[in-house]
Amino acid sequence: MHFENIQYLYGLIIIPFFILLYIINVRLKKKALAKFGENSVIEGLMPLVSKQRPLFKFIFIVLALALVIIAAARPQFGSKLKEVKAEGVEIIIALDVSNSMMAEDIRPNRLKKAKRAISQLLDNLKNDKIGLIVFAGDAYTQVPITTDYTATKMFLSSINTDFVPKQGTAIGEAIRLAMKSYSPDNEQKKVLVIITDGENHEDDPIQAAVEANEKGILVYTIGMGLNKGVPIPIKGRSDYKKDASGNVIITKLDEATLVKIAQAGGGIYIRANNTKVGLSNLYNKVEKMDKSEFETVVYSEYEDNFQYFIGFALLFLLIEFLIMERRNKKMQKINLFNLKL
Repeated sequence: MHFENIQYLYGLIIIPFFILLYIINVRLKKKALAKFGENSVIEGLMPLVSKQRPLFKFIFIVLALALVIIAAARPQFGSKLKEVKAEGVEIIIALDVSNSMMAEDIRPNRLKKAKRAISQLLDNLKNDKIGLIVFAGDAYTQVPITTDYTATKMFLSSINTDFVPKQGTAIGEAIRLAMKSYSPDNEQKKVLVIITDGENHEDDPIQAAVEANEKGILVYTIGMGLNKGVPIPIKGRSDYKKDASGNVIITKLDEATLVKIAQAGGGIYIRANNTKVGLSNLYNKVEKMDKSEFETVVYSEYEDNFQYFIGFALLFLLIEFLIMERRNKKMQKINLFNLKL
């Protein structure tokens, strides 16, 4: 059994409160009647009053309410199982989170623009696997290769320049980490997309791209930034980062390096701008690649069964309606529930 809207079941919490209010109300009525005399005398003066009927009416109302709440939660029962074989491409995105990605030559800044483009890509993925690496002076796996796009978007939203304490732009290290991150049994083409401003200060990314391509990984690069160069804003201050001499640091897009990395990795280079990053166009090219078959996944299909709960709720309300609050002289001989009323 499965509930599609399980949060509605919290509504069942109100049932004990209704029961408590009913008990309090009954006791208050008894105390009020006790002021007029003995119970036996009062009952003789009110021959048509029933003690059990209000209780049964209340029980049917509470049951109907509980069933309506359960129905709102959309109870579902598994009807059948089916096997689904998914085919797709494994894509790892290596995202630069160095301080230079905070430059605002691409609005609102390079990093935010890149994250939005990745988020839009995730919305369009179907059966492809996705992984996410963040890098600056070091590289770290943020999301292992997966088909859980919702979780990937959640982790993506939290990424900022504080994720990697060591500053720099180690593109080569990000490529080598990606090489270890694909599914070991995948013999089809794999894709690595590097989103960065290209200012590599740490290693040899071109040689790393060659090694990746030899292992069947296509390396694409997306350049974030403009060639003219801009200062790097300091978070929370209206000032810019400076070097040891007090000069404002200017960050420029190193387009030449990114072109060489893409060529060495068998991919292409795309330059981002304020209109688009180019990730969607790149994905259109990736979609035409040979796809690998992922593991067989067993899905359970569920059928809605809330209508049965609604039906019983209506039945209980009908019964409650037919039970009159007081005894009826004409109906006294009819006792549906064989009770002493």
